[in-house]
Amino acid sequence: MALPLAALIFDVDGTLAETEEAHRLAFNQAFQRHGVPWEWDLPLYKSLLAISGGKERMRAYGAATDPTRLADDRFVALASALHQTKTELYTQMVAQGGVPLRPGVLDLVEQARGAGLRLAIATTTTRANVNALLDGATHGAGHAWFEVVACSDDAPVKKPDPQVYRLVLERLTLAAQACLAIEDSLNGVMAAQRAGIPVVVTKSPFTESPAYPGALRVFSDLTETSLSHLDSLR
Repeated sequence: MALPLAALIFDVDGTLAETEEAHRLAFNQAFQRHGVPWEWDLPLYKSLLAISGGKERMRAYGAATDPTRLADDRFVALASALHQTKTELYTQMVAQGGVPLRPGVLDLVEQARGAGLRLAIATTTTRANVNALLDGATHGAGHAWFEVVACSDDAPVKKPDPQVYRLVLERLTLAAQACLAIEDSLNGVMAAQRAGIPVVVTKSPFTESPAYPGALRVFSDLTETSLSHLDSLR
């Protein structure tokens, strides 16, 4: 018998908000500022999203297309500088309100809070990125919604590894089966499942997969569901 639903755990990029285009633009601006002759167009960036984590994407792209630069001893420092610049550019864009919450997110959050459920975030992005989104998309109100926010600063091993979800469970002191994860990517689904957490998908054009094995249900967005519907899927 399933445990009563006690918490919803949200991914961020592609789930709470469609942030990936802002990430892509910020990466390209960072490359320009640091004199790196890379440019990620939309189809390329969508393919790179199969790799979790910005630094990891840069390493994979460099290995495939610019191995000489990647082999340079200075690349580690360069990658760190690129990622820092990219984060600064991204947070500026998002904090100014340029990236809204995805359809249905606010309504679901309000239903969950009204029902006394606990809310958490499990993401591979940085805390600075999460804070910027909550500042810009919710005018700061979102900081009070989420009891636990676990991000790459806390759990550096990226999805599909379950590290970030296990950390959320530890901080919530809840059993996995008392929670429901909401994800947009196959890596996210795998991470939640490996932590034992039931998971549903809200599809994103940036991370869309032909299938999401093990997901309870796949939605176009969260306007298609309600808290009671999500609970019934478990």
